[in-house]
Amino acid sequence: MLKVTLKDEKEIELKKGIKIEEVVNSMGHKLKKEALAAKVDGKVIDLNGGLDKDCKLEILTFEDEGGKLALRHTTSHILAQAVKRLFPEVKLAIGPAIENGFYYDFDSGRPFTDADLELIEKEMNNIIKEDLILKRFELPRDEAINLMKEHGEDYKVELIEDLPEGEIISFYEQGEFIDLCAGPHVISTGKVKAFKLTSVAGAYWRGNEKNKMLQRIYGTSFIKRSQLDEYLKMLEEAKKRDHRKLGKELDLYSIQEEGPGFPFFHPNGMIIRNILESFWREEHKKAGYQEINTPIILGAELWKKSGHWDHYKENMYFTEIDGEPYAVKPMNCPGGLLMYKRNLHSYRELPIRMAELGLVHRHELSGALHGLMRVRCFTQDDAHLYMMPSQIKEEVIGVIELADRFYKIFGFEYYVELSTKPENSMGSDEDWEVATNALRETLETKKINYRVNEGDGAFYGPKIDFHLKDCIGRTWQCGTIQLDFQMPELFELTYIGADGEKHRPVMVHRTIFGSMERFIAILTEQCAGAFPTWLAPIQAIIIPVSEKHYDYAESLTQKIDSLNIRVEKDIRSEKVGFKIREAQLKKIPYMIIIGDKEVENSNISVRDRKEGDLGSMSLDDFIVKISKEINDKLNK
Repeated sequence: MLKVTLKDEKEIELKKGIKIEEVVNSMGHKLKKEALAAKVDGKVIDLNGGLDKDCKLEILTFEDEGGKLALRHTTSHILAQAVKRLFPEVKLAIGPAIENGFYYDFDSGRPFTDADLELIEKEMNNIIKEDLILKRFELPRDEAINLMKEHGEDYKVELIEDLPEGEIISFYEQGEFIDLCAGPHVISTGKVKAFKLTSVAGAYWRGNEKNKMLQRIYGTSFIKRSQLDEYLKMLEEAKKRDHRKLGKELDLYSIQEEGPGFPFFHPNGMIIRNILESFWREEHKKAGYQEINTPIILGAELWKKSGHWDHYKENMYFTEIDGEPYAVKPMNCPGGLLMYKRNLHSYRELPIRMAELGLVHRHELSGALHGLMRVRCFTQDDAHLYMMPSQIKEEVIGVIELADRFYKIFGFEYYVELSTKPENSMGSDEDWEVATNALRETLETKKINYRVNEGDGAFYGPKIDFHLKDCIGRTWQCGTIQLDFQMPELFELTYIGADGEKHRPVMVHRTIFGSMERFIAILTEQCAGAFPTWLAPIQAIIIPVSEKHYDYAESLTQKIDSLNIRVEKDIRSEKVGFKIREAQLKKIPYMIIIGDKEVENSNISVRDRKEGDLGSMSLDDFIVKISKEINDKLNK
């Protein structure tokens, strides 16, 4: 008999070799209906897997990330099976589950059309109704290659040939369809209750620009129709808020064909950016940070020493100066380390907090570029903190509290993730354990609920990530706090302790915005381009009814402008209604309408972009109102 510990820590005894599905069936009708996969000793597996040793067992539903991934992974196989039924000549590449859905890459002789997607969806529904059982089987390498050759799946053959010796090669079969896959999957195709194919895009085979361009069909799936409808509604809302569309309409930024992935900020975009940077500087000064600036290009030896040469080289740009190799910085930390090393430090100086708005460059594949969200150059609001081990908890708490203040100002809710040691890590297991426990204990001291993201830490240390939730329910990873014992060791950083001896400091890498470009994109979508008054490129526009009101409009403009309120006047020979509509489209917070009555009474008529007509008021009252919104940074 086996001892199996359930999620609630209850222990049960089961016979060896029992299928997890049998265990689920014994737990009641509700769980039997909702179960999608299982987690055994931390690994997500199929429900038709067996138990052969004492273990921890957790049954996963759609509420669990592993359950979602299993369902969506199965839907990607249903998509591939439908495509092969309809277009037998198409070759299969890969089809994983991803956040919010799935995709499958196909090598097709012609582009998939909207009409094709409709046919594919119809066939997918047929496959779901057939309720085909997904059966997992394994083959030796030669047999696996021969099987895929028989099916004419060249891309699958290549994947198998590239697998390390001794790797388990598994397949899943559903009806007539067989696919190379590690899983996990749900038990049958009938478990998918609601799905939608959402788009088609190009994707290079294995993400390499030198390889053939394939067609990637994206989709999503759920266990309830209502969940799908809610998600599709969110997608429609997201289209309206797309920062690429709004960036063009509001004249914030552009990407020119001469520089794919390298954004140009226009005057309106620079206003927002400069205000954000000024706010960042003010808050960091209050929090005891010193601002620095480090070079964009530094010698190759520095990047070899930091580990970026071995762990990050494929994402970097290189050049040569005086016959010597140099790299364009992908991160600010090595330059920050050199700044620390320039002086000898005493324990009395620690912690030292150095902040930098540093421009970095990283190579992104052209297919991955996306407006300001994924670019090839961006400014990180970086900071590097150097401290004694005894100061770790206090300093990390300080960063958490600073991040919390920033996100509340912009109206973002967020959740926190603790990311642990990745496969390509540097340093000893002992260092990683100490660092990870330090971050965990800090989160628990602050009573912050957090999720654990296994294996997603930076190569030099574990991290806390802040995921912002926007007003339509999407999440965005922005801020991060990375605890690093490795760089101080590699760069031989020291401080003189109270005992007069040299000691090694601990280092924290952190950002709050993440990058200025990405945060501006997220903020644009959060507020649908209607930036709060303190951030709006134009805060008020004066609209005179006719030429005889121009002089009064000019005097108002000068007075408001003198108070550092960003104001414009619209003296075009257009109708007032047209000018108001244009101001609304530009999402200007306030419109000041000037006609005969306003000139006669020396007051103004104010229109709010959200609340509409606010009626007549004195200029002084309006200035008090708008100044409060600006000075208090109200999220309005």
